[in-house]
Amino acid sequence: MKYQGRSDFNHGERAKIGVLITNLGTPEAPTPKALRTYLAQFLSDPRVVEFPRLLWKVILHGIILRIRPARSAKAYQTVWTDQGSPLMFHTQAQRDALATQLAQQYGDGIEVAFAMRYGQPSIESAIEKLSAAGVRQLLVLPLYPQYSGSTTGSTFDNLAADFTQRRWLPDLRFISHYHDYPAYIQAVGDKIKAHWEKHGRCDKLIFSYHGVPKRYLLQGDPYHCECYKTTRLVAEYLGLGKDDYMTTFQSRFGREEWLKPYTDETLKSLPAQGVKSVQMVCPGFSSDCLETIEEIGEENREYFEHAGGETYQYIECLNADAAHIDMMAQLVNDNLHGWVPGDQAQAVQTAILAKEQGAAR
Repeated sequence: MKYQGRSDFNHGERAKIGVLITNLGTPEAPTPKALRTYLAQFLSDPRVVEFPRLLWKVILHGIILRIRPARSAKAYQTVWTDQGSPLMFHTQAQRDALATQLAQQYGDGIEVAFAMRYGQPSIESAIEKLSAAGVRQLLVLPLYPQYSGSTTGSTFDNLAADFTQRRWLPDLRFISHYHDYPAYIQAVGDKIKAHWEKHGRCDKLIFSYHGVPKRYLLQGDPYHCECYKTTRLVAEYLGLGKDDYMTTFQSRFGREEWLKPYTDETLKSLPAQGVKSVQMVCPGFSSDCLETIEEIGEENREYFEHAGGETYQYIECLNADAAHIDMMAQLVNDNLHGWVPGDQAQAVQTAILAKEQGAAR
């Protein structure tokens, strides 16, 4: 087996720290062809669909990839902009802002990159870019506040698989979740407060998270618990009473039971219970994307209004808000303890060498 290396490697090159932020991914275009490629990679991940591989391959390629791409393409066309996919340009903006903030602290001793678990830029390409830049200590931050094996776990799988092919592995730190990180809770809470100041409050604040099959919870996945903890902490920060808010789960797929209560069914039932106005927030998504803009912003709005609801408001994700970037930078700094940026490391090494040479004399 041939391991990846660099024929032009310089053993005297300056070592750097790398920060890699990752997100789920997006098709390259809102077309059936691009969606077929994207969905084939996404739905082939055994972390995403835990099903007997051979049987699932037949279902995926024989049925799903013949029907779903065209339907998904229509949905993506409703959120696509001149800048492209919202998830892509928001994540790029987060990387740029985070890189600027960290550069103010560490100078050019730190490299910041972003990657997508599915699609481009791939995690493999980002690691190669960071390696070529001299990164020897790597901190990976998947932008999933709540841990799930289907998201954060899958990201680690992809990272580890790439490392099995490399000759020189960097020191590695991996942030698996930050669902109760104080700066994150405050950023989400302040986003909601800012919306209230502009639009007022509604009867109910609904925290909607991406769903996963219920059996993942029963088999030990902490995602369900971490979502509820995020909701509770944000509600406490806002001073809400127990009847002022609720947690729901969206985006279910297939016939299997997923985490409940379901967002769509909840919104269909609330008007009959006297809840005529709702505000929706999605703390599990670090960037606005198809699932927030189209599914929550449009599809579920229709469910609520058709059922008799009168006011429906969606509160945007944190995206590249200054508070979100500050939180990310703080989280990165908390996880860099003991690692010295390349310029400082070089200065320390020079001082040690000078001391040794002086002692030799």
